[in-house]
Amino acid sequence: MEPKYKRILLKLSGEALAGDKKIGLDYDVITSFGKSIKKCVDAGVEVGIVVGGGNFWRGRSSGAMDRTRADHIGMLATAMNALAVADGLENCGLEVRVQTAISMPQVAEPYIRNKAMRHFEKGRVVIFGCGTGNPFFSTDTAAALRAAEIEADIFFKATMVDGVYDKDPHKYSDAVKYDTLTFADILAKGLQVMDSTAAAMCKDNNIPILVFDLARPDNIYDACMGENIGTLVK
Repeated sequence: MEPKYKRILLKLSGEALAGDKKIGLDYDVITSFGKSIKKCVDAGVEVGIVVGGGNFWRGRSSGAMDRTRADHIGMLATAMNALAVADGLENCGLEVRVQTAISMPQVAEPYIRNKAMRHFEKGRVVIFGCGTGNPFFSTDTAAALRAAEIEADIFFKATMVDGVYDKDPHKYSDAVKYDTLTFADILAKGLQVMDSTAAAMCKDNNIPILVFDLARPDNIYDACMGENIGTLVK
């Protein structure tokens, strides 16, 4: 089978990397993601990944701390996650490069768009850490930005629910799942798919978003192959 998408941007939340531990890193979980990503790469898909940092730090819940400093700590959390994911993917047989928006040359490459594109051409997975490198921007916005910069065909937002619902399915048994949505629907219905800055960037750059459940790691591969999973926003 030919993959539906040639190049994807996959957003992995920090919480997903923690698994049932809820905090820190679960290496078995990371390896399970790696096996699915390996199948994607073997099928000819070019994969870029943006990682969150919520398994270590959440800047917006840091109390009285200065917001800029809190966000900088969050960026460092994403760098730790990027290195952990890189190690897990390498152990699955993938070639990986980590690029960070904050300079830390001893541990990762600086983010250089042309260099990232060259890595894709060589079949490498590129993991983007440290968000946009600026405070006040979420890692969802960083993922939307990188998706636009690398000209990704689609933005995969891998979450802990199997799509977008009209209300929280963990709290309401009558929550209704959407198969498809428009960006206008997200704004009109007030749906919490991602922050408005990220959604606007995807809309302005014609990048569709697929929201799906990461509890089944092979959903990453199935999504690349065009299987009908999650909720498609376009």
